[in-house]
Amino acid sequence: MEFLPENLNKYVEAHTAEEPEHLKALNRETYAKVLMPRMLSGHIQGRILSMVSKMIRPDRILEIGTYTGYSALCLAEGLTEQGNLHTVDINDELAPMVKRHIDASEFSSKIHCYWGNALDIIPVFDFTFDLVFIDADKINYRNYYEMVLPKVRPGGWIIADNVLWSGKILDSALKMDVDTAALHQFNEFVCRDSRVTAVLLPVRDGLMFVQKKV
Repeated sequence: MEFLPENLNKYVEAHTAEEPEHLKALNRETYAKVLMPRMLSGHIQGRILSMVSKMIRPDRILEIGTYTGYSALCLAEGLTEQGNLHTVDINDELAPMVKRHIDASEFSSKIHCYWGNALDIIPVFDFTFDLVFIDADKINYRNYYEMVLPKVRPGGWIIADNVLWSGKILDSALKMDVDTAALHQFNEFVCRDSRVTAVLLPVRDGLMFVQKKV
């Protein structure tokens, strides 16, 4: 997942703003208690999400894939005073941990959690989003993208995580597993979608930045 040499990655971390204390605590607990802790956005990506959110100043954010709540808390840092973040995840076993960390933050009244299948929940939202973060099951990235794009305001943003998939995206078609193939097809589709402008950034495991055209 990390493409930079370890010493260079440490240099990047040392020259990036520190995680707030509540995120350090969530990071530690995720690695200590939760399966597949590498799914956590982590220090560098978290500060990127925070900075992007602060640049956009969204009134409303949708996150598909809550995990333990780390990225939601990062994205919430840029919300307007009246802004809200809606985050969806299918794994309700993590709900108590997520709720505890969100309730302990300054964003407890701004973050709204939904537990269930995002494909069922997203159509229920009847409002417009300024920013959408997709970080859920890779097979459905294209489906999530098509569902949320009409709900993104003109000029609004979609960010998709893990689009380089630990470099497996370069495997031949015959070697690709279903997740890798789905991500490759998603990347190919988005970069050719005339409704948007897309840039793939080689940050951590790959972030696809997509802006809906005005």
